[in-house]
This record gives sequence, structure tokens and C-alpha cells, in this order.
Amino acid sequence: MPRLSVQNMGPCRYAFGLAVGGFEPVAVLLVVVSALAAAILILAHRIGPRRHGAIKEDTYESGMEPIGDTRRRFNVRFYLVAVLYLVFAVEIVFLYPWAVLFPRLTAAANAPEPHAARRLLEAGGTPTALLLAAGVFLALLLVGFVYEWRRGVFKWN
Repeated sequence: MPRLSVQNMGPCRYAFGLAVGGFEPVAVLLVVVSALAAAILILAHRIGPRRHGAIKEDTYESGMEPIGDTRRRFNVRFYLVAVLYLVFAVEIVFLYPWAVLFPRLTAAANAPEPHAARRLLEAGGTPTALLLAAGVFLALLLVGFVYEWRRGVFKWN
């Protein structure tokens, strides 16, 4: 199997056929985080209060005594709004890289010197294509929003 090398990264070590150079900081981070989490759990168990009883183990809801059954049915609209929020939040997260890349791509298209977005330009990407892709994405988002509006998801009667 031919060994692959990364330019300007120094020598790579191989384990199980994979390059492992540069993963030491990640391993140290995982060990430190695991040790910190274990230390917090152990300290909470050793130092924490040890009082138990019926009052301590009773359900507590914002200072109010619980009334009725906790397994009652909720209106499905609560779940629909929650799912809509998640969908819109995830789609906004997908727009963030576009918003970061678009100004760089337009600057790279107009600048003669090499730029960070130059590889995207060399692959055939243009600022117009990127703008069109974001427009199609937002149009699909708008179609979904109008569909939900017409279905009456936002009506609370």
C-alpha cells in the first residue's frame, strides 16, 4: 500500500493504515475532559447533601404543588411548533457558511492574487451560482412556511 504524505505537515505516522500525525492534542483534550467530568461527579457525590425523604423526592414544579396526572395528553400544536422551530433553526445554521463564504468568493473573483476561496472558483463555482443556490434554499424554506401557514399550524384557537 503506498504511503500518502501531507505537504508541509512533517512526517506522518501510520497505524492500521491511517495517518495519525496531529491527533495528539485531540487525545489530550479527551483525557482532560474525561478526567474533569469524573472529578466533578466524584466531588458531587462526596460533598453533596445526603438528606433523603418523601419531601425531598417529591415532584417539584416551579414552586407549585403538582396537580393531576403527569401523563396527560398535550395538544399536538405544541409539538408542531417545536418541530417547526427546529427546522427553521437548522436551516439558518445551513445559511451561515454561505453568509461567510459569499463575500470571500466575490472578493476572490475580483482579486488577481490568491485568496482562500480561490479553490472554489477554480472548481467552477461563481458568486452568481452561490447566490442562486441560496435563493433556491430560501425559496424552499418559504414554500414550507406557506404550507404550514395554510394548514393552520400557527392558529391557537
